[in-house]
Amino acid sequence: MRAVDVSKTYGKKESAFHALRGVSIDVRSGESVAIVGKSGSGKSTLMHILALLDTPDQGSVHFGDTDVSSLRARRINAMRNSHYGFVFQQFFLNGRQSVLENVMLPLVIGGAKPAVRRQRARAALEAVGLGEKLKNRANDLSGGQKQRVVIARALVNDPSIIFADEPTGNLDSQTGELIQEMLFDLNREQGITLVVVTHDPEFAARFDRQIHLVDGRIVGSGPQYGGSVDGGSAGEEAAA
Repeated sequence: MRAVDVSKTYGKKESAFHALRGVSIDVRSGESVAIVGKSGSGKSTLMHILALLDTPDQGSVHFGDTDVSSLRARRINAMRNSHYGFVFQQFFLNGRQSVLENVMLPLVIGGAKPAVRRQRARAALEAVGLGEKLKNRANDLSGGQKQRVVIARALVNDPSIIFADEPTGNLDSQTGELIQEMLFDLNREQGITLVVVTHDPEFAARFDRQIHLVDGRIVGSGPQYGGSVDGGSAGEEAAA
């Protein structure tokens, strides 16, 4: 997965906000990458573009050998649903539906048969230790349980990449550590590529690589959180 010279601006003229300014990044299969930076640095915008949830104003995004900008929206949606899983700070669960129904949603979108949906959703919930909560309503779960449901939903389509935006931001420290371990286990044991936005330096330090953004530009890329790169283009920094 690659982003090449990606720029994104919100608003126009004097109200314009340049979220990304010519950013290039190459994420290798099976890698764990933390995108870090202060609020407004562009880190969530970069993740959304990599995850095909947003489009750049300039530059291109590639999945394998495919330039995504050449694809129609229907094909992009199908690619995202088939290959990507998502874990966000806000759980985005339907509180009135059962845990099983929430986890089945990507399979419903993908057109899987009802029996297949139930089987795969049940297996995903068992994988995150919630096999006994299938019939519970999402509103009846604790914050940590809700986040595990979100991880199960991210896993149900057997993704090659999981994108997570502040996945432990709404959790207490002990529950947050459990969620972190669950994500890293998926990376180590199943080879799922992990791309996570975080402001937590201790969490970021556990990743294979950290991409440090300031004002929409990459200023550091490597194993040390917050490190800077002097000189060179954003593309050169991203490859460091």
